[in-house]
Amino acid sequence: MEVSLVALFSINRSLCDLRVRGTRKSGGFNNAPIIPNQMRRSPLPLILVLLMLGASVQGCFGSDDDGGLSDSDLDVSPDPLTAGIFQSVHFHAEKAMRVLVPYLVLQPETGYVQNGTVLDLGANKETNIVILIPPRADTFAVLLGKPGRDFFPIREGNISWSTWAATGMDATRGVRVIEAENGSELLQLTNSTETGDEVAIHMASIVRPMAANVPIEEGGAHSTGLVAGKRTYDTLSFITDDSLSPLDVDLAKGYLDRWAGQGNPAYEDAANWVKSTLESFGYDDVRHHRFQYTESNPEAYNICAYKQGYEFPDEWMVIGSHFDIAPMIVINDPSSGTPRGYGTRIGAYDNTVGTSVNLNMAQALFDIPTRRGIVFCFWSSEEGGKRGSIAWVHDLPDDITITNYINIDMGGVNWPGNGTPSDRTDNNGGGSYPASSENWPFRVYIGPDTDENIINQPEMVYLAEWLAGDALGVEEQLAVLNGELKADWAAKGEPGVVVNEATTARSDHASFQEIGTVTVGFGGLVDGYDCYHQTCDTVDEMEYWMENDYGTGTQNLVNSIDLMTWYGTMMFLHLDHQPVLNSYL
Repeated sequence: MEVSLVALFSINRSLCDLRVRGTRKSGGFNNAPIIPNQMRRSPLPLILVLLMLGASVQGCFGSDDDGGLSDSDLDVSPDPLTAGIFQSVHFHAEKAMRVLVPYLVLQPETGYVQNGTVLDLGANKETNIVILIPPRADTFAVLLGKPGRDFFPIREGNISWSTWAATGMDATRGVRVIEAENGSELLQLTNSTETGDEVAIHMASIVRPMAANVPIEEGGAHSTGLVAGKRTYDTLSFITDDSLSPLDVDLAKGYLDRWAGQGNPAYEDAANWVKSTLESFGYDDVRHHRFQYTESNPEAYNICAYKQGYEFPDEWMVIGSHFDIAPMIVINDPSSGTPRGYGTRIGAYDNTVGTSVNLNMAQALFDIPTRRGIVFCFWSSEEGGKRGSIAWVHDLPDDITITNYINIDMGGVNWPGNGTPSDRTDNNGGGSYPASSENWPFRVYIGPDTDENIINQPEMVYLAEWLAGDALGVEEQLAVLNGELKADWAAKGEPGVVVNEATTARSDHASFQEIGTVTVGFGGLVDGYDCYHQTCDTVDEMEYWMENDYGTGTQNLVNSIDLMTWYGTMMFLHLDHQPVLNSYL
């Protein structure tokens, strides 16, 4: 069953306020002693063969020889589980065992989200635990070991639990069970090079239901959950609606002409709408940050929502997206065959999609108690040189530490819309528009980085890989890139989802890297998109690029946005429990 977030988190906040601060022992799957250099493709044909031969999805792919356990010794219900929600899951053990739950779980005493745990069950005993069910995977897995064991093996980051089970369950990584966090009874996990004895694996199925009256072709496959690509898409469509509205300052039903920042009436109007929207989610501390006019920073004007952390209020997690769009300077439309101009009234790809992801994350995460403060910011003047985020970072109180920063800038013109057929011609009258034979990856970019040949932030790289390999359902498309990116991408078969560190930062994450914060960002194409910073940067144009033989433009666009929204949400929940600090530079 689906558990109401309001019910789950209606905890006596005085418990949080009175909790004694202790040593910060937190675990999860963030640490990374090894970074694999080669992409591993999932052996899906082998999995299908096993299933065709009669192996149940809950079949025993491994056994705990020492404990004499098999998958049939544990029952997990309901089956199927519901993807993308906090769901109460029931475990019943026939024999005594310790069960590894390698997912985000909810601490019942505090409401905090924790990076995995173990359950100790006696013979013929049962328990319930609330788990965030993987949103884009079709299989749920737990590992069974003898009572009291301290170590469990885990999969590599770039493969799913299903692939790991089907290929022999060999492990080079493990987790160690450690004491519970202050205020919780759930034991924690930390990474280890020890894997312990063999284990049994129990698997259950996951189904993501479709929202009512939303067909597959319109994004129905990604329309439900704590966050959902379809809801983000609807926000994107609302903000970019250019239907005539004569009484609005931009003459449109949406919020167009968001150039620069303060002093622009259209930006001012849109900023008021963002503030009122965040307040409608429940945030009671939403600020308009207007910074003093200077020659180098004439219009910095950000909108930020603040929510206090209960354990470490002087540590903030920041999620940001720039709210401004490229100012209209030269009005040309490459999609009509004209030369490139500069500027847009709409800015769907850059960066209304990032704004929409940010808003939907803010709405979903409001009811979840966090250890650290959370700040959702909508930056001005990124197109003019990241002026909004620079001004905000330089204005931070002295006693505040930014633990991590998540940047959301451009997305939706990338995987899974590769290979789009086109009936247009390019600006020279030949070929196709867009260049449909090319693949464009969904990018996860991490920093700071000083050398493209060296991974400086392995913990964040591994966390990005861990999430993509299973819960986000893109193991077949996944690769970690290093060295010269285009060459490494080509060498690995032009995968659709790439994780890489970058020595340069062209968006607001640069402002946070300058103060030593480890950042992660999500996006797609930059200069390769013909409508980047052009009048044709519309939702319709994004859908045209995203249509292919495997899905409609809307269907593929919603899928890509869903991946981005879930990536940011799950990354945030992991990093609240265990921040990734910059200890490598």
